[in-house]
Amino acid sequence: MIDPDNTLTTHLFAREGGPSAVLLGLTILWHPDASRIGEQFIGPDGEGTVEISRYSPLFFRPGQDGVAIGHRAIARSPLQLRRTAGDALEITPPASAMAVEVNGQVLERVMRFERADMARGLVIGLGGHVLLCVHWMTCFPRTNALPGLLGVSSAAIATRELIRQVAGTDLAVLLLGETGTGKDVAARAIHAVGARSARPLVAVNMATLNESLAAADLFGAVKGAYTGAQAARTGLFAEADGGTLFLDELGDTPASVQPMLLRVLETGSYRPLGASQDASSSARLIAATDQDLDAKGFNQPLLRRMEAFVIRVPPLRERREDIGVLLLEALRNCTADAAERNAFPPALVSEMCNYDWPGNIRQLVNVTRRAVMAQRAGALPSLGQFVDLHTPPAPGAPGAPVAPAEKSEAAARRRLADIGNDDLLQAMEDNGWQISGAAQQLGVSRPSLYKLIEAHPDIRAPAAIAPGDVDAAWQASGGDVSACAARLKTPSEALRRHLRALGLERSAA
Repeated sequence: MIDPDNTLTTHLFAREGGPSAVLLGLTILWHPDASRIGEQFIGPDGEGTVEISRYSPLFFRPGQDGVAIGHRAIARSPLQLRRTAGDALEITPPASAMAVEVNGQVLERVMRFERADMARGLVIGLGGHVLLCVHWMTCFPRTNALPGLLGVSSAAIATRELIRQVAGTDLAVLLLGETGTGKDVAARAIHAVGARSARPLVAVNMATLNESLAAADLFGAVKGAYTGAQAARTGLFAEADGGTLFLDELGDTPASVQPMLLRVLETGSYRPLGASQDASSSARLIAATDQDLDAKGFNQPLLRRMEAFVIRVPPLRERREDIGVLLLEALRNCTADAAERNAFPPALVSEMCNYDWPGNIRQLVNVTRRAVMAQRAGALPSLGQFVDLHTPPAPGAPGAPVAPAEKSEAAARRRLADIGNDDLLQAMEDNGWQISGAAQQLGVSRPSLYKLIEAHPDIRAPAAIAPGDVDAAWQASGGDVSACAARLKTPSEALRRHLRALGLERSAA
């Protein structure tokens, strides 16, 4: 595939007479095997069809071999994605009972999404366990790790490339982006990979500077320079000499010190408050803002100086394919317990991947932390508990149906009357005999699934199974609750409680 050491990240050439040629990309947002999150498949740059099933296509990371989704909840019958000549995308449901969602809505018929619709990324849920993002790729994947800057999207790759490009220079850098996008992380990455990494990085939030003392904070002051100055004061420029000075919230810089900053940028010299001679600093300046400085009336010569190199840090809604990678990292920072991470509700993950995150990565991290705390308290967290969810779009929006209104075979089989005994057994086996996963795979509610289980001739409640048979199956399964449930054909959650009641609680925990 792609050798990350010998392959450049290049933008794709424009097709003759048409829009720039972008590739159709698929990224694994969520997978029961957390190591698969972030793997990608590169689809066609023109017309073509991609079939998604348990065995195809092959997803990979740069420098690794491709692997199919492989999970048992994914049907063998493929979901089809067809890219048309006009760069629209048509999604056709599989001929199976597997539940499929697109942008949180059940896929019941062929859906069409135009090129512009794809800009926000489409989230496809498969069988209640796997989430994929369908999106445009404007450059080929490449491994280019930078401290704290996670992401497999073209936007994340481009941002890391710009940081690498400017880090080796002494140019002033202006980071633009909405709150919570990680501008401070980008600033630290520029310092960390540059020649000044061994020197200090000094950061200041310009919004916290007092108007009357801002000059002293930045440039220092001699003893007696102002009321209360009982000793000489070292300014931030002196502290950052030879290193990097990061001016966060640049738009909130007090007007009185803006001309002074301009002088430092132009000459490297400044005068501490009350001093009789100039001092100099070789600090490299990096600034960040989420404001429109032109509209704000910011000092224009200073702004032009800070624009020596500009990096726009993209919002999370423009890099939806990165949400899974960022969520997994947030979970790892919240808990070292792999079992706790694995128990994070798939339904909540789907909500999070479909949300637009106005507070960007910072908001995502905070919500993840609160969800983990709620989970520890025994609650089943949902996104609406932590954010203000807007009214959802109409089903299927922004795409519109292009097929006749009758339901597909997959949607029809989700009716209780059309789910046969074999379908129920297969769903239970695919999901380790867990109720929630089987219900999602079949596209029914938990209460409806319980009704199907009660009517099934081969599925029994644990209490109805002879204790000797339970003990024998438990021993034969080697202490694996899911394997024991499969042997006994009984739901694993109820079986776990029954095992504890039989005195097997320690080994069943």
